[in-house]
Amino acid sequence: MNHSIHNDRPTVFRTGSMGAYVLLACLCLAAVSPAAFSADKPKTPEASRIIAKELTAAQKAMQASQWSEALKQLEAAETKSPLTSFDKKTIYDFKGFVNIKLNNMKAAEAAYEAAIAVQGGYTPEESAKTYRMLFRLAAGNQNYAKAVEYGKQASDAGVTNTDDLVVMAQLYYLQKDCKDSNVWGDKAIAAARKAGEAPKENLYLFKLKCADDANDTPGKLAALYDLVRLTRKTEYWNNLIRLERQDERDDHNTLMIYRVMYDTKSMNVDTDYIEMAQLLGDASLPGEAQSVLETLMASTLMKDEHKERTTRLLNSIKARADTDKKALPQLDAEAAKNPAGDLSVKTGEVHYGFGDYAGAITAINAGIQKGQIKHIDEAYVYLGRSQVALKSNADAKKAFAQLKGSPGTSPRVAKLWELYAETLP
Repeated sequence: MNHSIHNDRPTVFRTGSMGAYVLLACLCLAAVSPAAFSADKPKTPEASRIIAKELTAAQKAMQASQWSEALKQLEAAETKSPLTSFDKKTIYDFKGFVNIKLNNMKAAEAAYEAAIAVQGGYTPEESAKTYRMLFRLAAGNQNYAKAVEYGKQASDAGVTNTDDLVVMAQLYYLQKDCKDSNVWGDKAIAAARKAGEAPKENLYLFKLKCADDANDTPGKLAALYDLVRLTRKTEYWNNLIRLERQDERDDHNTLMIYRVMYDTKSMNVDTDYIEMAQLLGDASLPGEAQSVLETLMASTLMKDEHKERTTRLLNSIKARADTDKKALPQLDAEAAKNPAGDLSVKTGEVHYGFGDYAGAITAINAGIQKGQIKHIDEAYVYLGRSQVALKSNADAKKAFAQLKGSPGTSPRVAKLWELYAETLP
């Protein structure tokens, strides 16, 4: 994969095992593009008399923003002899500054390299700032190995900021050194959090791509969980849920995972809606299945080759849903008389499917109070979903929190709903 540091267009890579596209926006090196540089103007030096004339002329040209003339005078000073170490450092430092103004970053990098190579030229503080400047110049010039070395020296000197740490993570990533990319990425994440800022999205994308290249499923999952927490983007939800779903063989858990995908609006293919509706029908929830299919039909996702089949399925589901709706008062009465809570929870799920969220909450809470529930995870999920629909997010979070450690609940399912709860406003 080719990367261009000064290209503002995102790079896209396909993750083989997930079968989904992931956006890799390599924008952090934009911080070291030519337009971003603002080098400190060199201080007036006390150079030797041998270059006094040229240096004075260069300074006057710089004050007038006549950068080509300034460079001409500095090059003339460079030909003088003998030059002291201080003379050399001064000339090279000025040339670095002028070349940045001329947008000649490679020449600026060479000039600052020459300046810092002069023994005793810079004070320790000036050296630290120059290492940081060289780090940014080398990164912008795509001299990745050099940039890494200068970045280390700048970091050791304590002059790097969070953006610099992000660039270091990307430099290692571009050199296919995932181990060190993760090390510097973690440093950048920690620095951002310490400063009360959100970490850069890129950092987790580097982790995701590295994990994908290594076929490291736990690593991919960890990166996707972090990306969802950070951005709430539906494409990350979609990739995460597909990865979690790929080895799930239990229909009950598969449907629970589909509910997360549906509620996060991260379904992006028609077959997911169709399979979810079929599973809901199998779970005796035709009202909710009808709603899922109607959402699909109203979207732009439906493929022509699936329309006839989906229409037949929808018509069948509608007939069942109409029957359920007519029988709902009777179901409420039966659930109220039943000493076990399972029927009350199931009745609450039916209410949810028809958009009666308050009724769903009443029935499910009654069922939880009674106990004897076959699938307690469904009770808490539908209770939380109903509360979200009524914008009672605080109560919803409490309901979803009950999933963790509850009997018979898949840890994978509980973790996804816990993440969903974290993303609620």
